[in-house]
Amino acid sequence: MKTSKYLSYIVLSTFVLALVSCEPDPLKSEDVFITEAQVAEITADGKVYDLNEFLDTFMTEEGTYHNDTTPYRERSYDATHGLYLYSVDTLPQAGPGIYIRGRICTDDYAGNFYKAMVIQQIVNGEQQTLRISVDLGSSGGMYHMGQEILVRCNGLAVGRYANQPQLCVPSYNNNIYAMNASQKVGWCPGRINSSEFRRATRMIGTPDPDKLQYDELTLAELYAQVPQKPTTDAAGMDKVRKADGRLVRIKGVHFTGEFDNNGTLAKCDTLHPDSSSNANVFAPTTSNIGYPQSRLISDGSKSIMCSSSEYAKFAYYYLPGADRHGVTECANWEGTVTGILGWYLDKASDLASNKLDGYEWSVTPRGIPGIGIEDVKMYYQGDTDRPWKPEEFNPNDYQ
Repeated sequence: MKTSKYLSYIVLSTFVLALVSCEPDPLKSEDVFITEAQVAEITADGKVYDLNEFLDTFMTEEGTYHNDTTPYRERSYDATHGLYLYSVDTLPQAGPGIYIRGRICTDDYAGNFYKAMVIQQIVNGEQQTLRISVDLGSSGGMYHMGQEILVRCNGLAVGRYANQPQLCVPSYNNNIYAMNASQKVGWCPGRINSSEFRRATRMIGTPDPDKLQYDELTLAELYAQVPQKPTTDAAGMDKVRKADGRLVRIKGVHFTGEFDNNGTLAKCDTLHPDSSSNANVFAPTTSNIGYPQSRLISDGSKSIMCSSSEYAKFAYYYLPGADRHGVTECANWEGTVTGILGWYLDKASDLASNKLDGYEWSVTPRGIPGIGIEDVKMYYQGDTDRPWKPEEFNPNDYQ
């Protein structure tokens, strides 16, 4: 018995040691992040394109599917000017490597960039940017803001969704139950599969948000750089497409308590945001249609939309200065709104009739104080000792 017991101990100890030896070694930084020398080695089979150069080289106006038996959604094409608001250009799988690189300037914690990111590249001191649509929940947990990435684009696609360029894959929408479904069935940019994106992507160095460049400017300065109402031709569209995705900080603005009601401004109401899409919060319901909700910000002369998703964590927070009584105090809260610049238009008929009203421009914040990145900073009558403290809509006020 004694000999048998000791033999059991020896066998058990050997088994435990074998299990320990099977455990993988912990990851080291060099296993996760690549160096510039490794970038050069990886990309030796092709070319690393600047982001604007990438768009100029591979994104055509009509894309790959314009002559397909089931082409883009009907509302995407302006035949008067030959412009497509939606497009998809497939990139070759084989051949020389097609690479882009950029630093992630979005964060998805607050929910305003769900399964999407924007990368930034600084070329000659100026921003070049590109949206990336990727089917990866909580992407910010893997790809942090400030992380520079290298993406091999072979086999992917580049296209436009509501005129906004993005790296994507082809996606066919056949939702016959959508609002205005007959206008929306067709090809459009879709999300890159998460495993495919991870295989195509390498992280360069460690995340460094301090290396992101913010264009800090007034609305007058912004519209001196990009047209508030672009010309409806190839040159006009190229300007807004190349400006899309810029990381901006708009100075000296306040929320007006208004929204764009199909080309005219209307005052936000005090109804429950579950039932009114016009409530005085950042992003009340769209009844699950999913379009971005916008609220006007102004410097008293010029204006731009602040765009948010109804699924953002701060969607039902009151606008600065708004409360259950209305929006009369909004003008007293002034400051900065930071975020991603965009020019969003999903109806080509507005191009054909030159119905642009200037409200296609927006800035999309990554969060508000206490929820994600503090991109909305407001102060009562400019007093920095009296900062805006976000307040969530309280349904008990309506009982």
